[in-house]
Amino acid sequence: MERRSFLKLAAGAGGFAATAGGLAAPALAQGAAARTLRFVPQANLANFDPIWGTQYVVRNAAMMVWDTLYGVNSQLQPKRQMVESEEVSDDGLVWTFKLRPGLKFHDGEPVLAKDAVASLNRWAVRDPMGQMIRGIQNELVAVDDRTFRWSLKKPYPKMLLALAKNNSPCSFVMPERIAKTDPFKQIEEHVGSGPLRFKRDQWVPGAQAVFERFDGYVPREEPADWMAGGKRVLVDRVEWKIMPDAATASAALQSGEIDWWETPLPDLVPVLRNDRRIKVDIADPLGNIGSFRMNHLFPPFDNVKARRAILMAASQEDYMRAIVGSDENLFKLLPSFFTPDTPLYTEEGGDILKGERRMDAAKKLLAEAGYKGEPITVLVAQDMAITKAQGDVTADLLKRLGMNLDFVATDWGTVGARRASKEPPGKGGWHIFHTWHAGADCINPASYTAIRANGDQAWFGWPKNEEIEAARDEWFAAPDLPGEKAAVSKMNKLAMDYGMWLPTGFFLSYQAWRSNITGIVKAPIPFVWNVAKA
Repeated sequence: MERRSFLKLAAGAGGFAATAGGLAAPALAQGAAARTLRFVPQANLANFDPIWGTQYVVRNAAMMVWDTLYGVNSQLQPKRQMVESEEVSDDGLVWTFKLRPGLKFHDGEPVLAKDAVASLNRWAVRDPMGQMIRGIQNELVAVDDRTFRWSLKKPYPKMLLALAKNNSPCSFVMPERIAKTDPFKQIEEHVGSGPLRFKRDQWVPGAQAVFERFDGYVPREEPADWMAGGKRVLVDRVEWKIMPDAATASAALQSGEIDWWETPLPDLVPVLRNDRRIKVDIADPLGNIGSFRMNHLFPPFDNVKARRAILMAASQEDYMRAIVGSDENLFKLLPSFFTPDTPLYTEEGGDILKGERRMDAAKKLLAEAGYKGEPITVLVAQDMAITKAQGDVTADLLKRLGMNLDFVATDWGTVGARRASKEPPGKGGWHIFHTWHAGADCINPASYTAIRANGDQAWFGWPKNEEIEAARDEWFAAPDLPGEKAAVSKMNKLAMDYGMWLPTGFFLSYQAWRSNITGIVKAPIPFVWNVAKA
């Protein structure tokens, strides 16, 4: 029986699939159930340090626990969050920030300027925009308990966007003692000042993560709008239930064992839509860009010819149909690294991804790159439908290219840890892994981690290309939209010519929830504020 057919049959089998895996929890009392939001996230929360790594599942959980100084709204505009006010000197070199009064951490301690300073110092080591600020700073110091100052050597006009952006790593504020943790090591405490506190004693990686409302949180007066405004939590408890099997999650949603499923498979959407107790909608209109990431440190992908061979041979349509199925309204072919239908979108240099796939020419390039049949280590998370689908297509592609496949079927937590290794592929490292990037992260170069080409400081794969970095700098310096467009077009062409990585296409994703749940919005993050359960 084909996998798609099995999923549809299993989804229609009531609660059987949900109970067969032993995942069903004891029934809660009616009152407690009404105050508990049970959510199935995109993946297992295997680690919980939103600065150490860039996994979306970690960022999404962190958004409940840690607050930020600023937050982007649904128009991607930075708005004050923990900050009460800011001042910038006339020459743009000195930024002075003042925290809102009454902020406190989950352990009861007040949030102080020294906590913000330590948190920004740790964040700036790992974040691309933070690295830029760090490279031009004179000092970052606490002035008093509520005020801190960031002094620069030259202006940085996009400061507020850097502190507000929603892509990983976000500039979450932690207590100073935690923020002083080496940014390349994981934190051991999870104390924030956000609207929910993390119940570490109830965290079972692979099974569940639990968050409880923090009564000491003081929301802003403005209405909540993505990361901005008053984050009012209307339930007492949020339980993340880890269900990597789609049929299990579908059956659990239908039976009422869970309330909200972040990433239902498109195959199962017709079944869910036929259930009047369930609502289904697009999760985020800005969608996602699939990613085939290559390691530039080791052969054969240290050679641009090998990387371009992949771009020349890969079929984006194959990848997209594997991810979303036959509904052509859910995907677009994407000869670009940037989000379609946004102001800076460009296809400059993207011809290599268009038209008929050229397998013979790609094989020739591989040979010219010196490839001689060495094993190609591909990390594929099996517990995430998006990564598994891409991995299956890649396995077939590499075989047709005559490459020797070392297919590592694992989980997303392991991929998240192993992709950070710079060891050779045969000694714990890797050649290829798959992920995806939220379209909201890819509308411009500002916070687009995956488009950096600054070598050791770049995102996993560590590409190094000074021309791409210079084009990125041109975007930051551009005085107007035409200048920004010219810089992004140059950047896109350079990155395509360089074979930085393969965008496997643009796709939309669904989310599904029980009809008694209200307040769910379309966004790149499953925000729980204003979500209520009748």
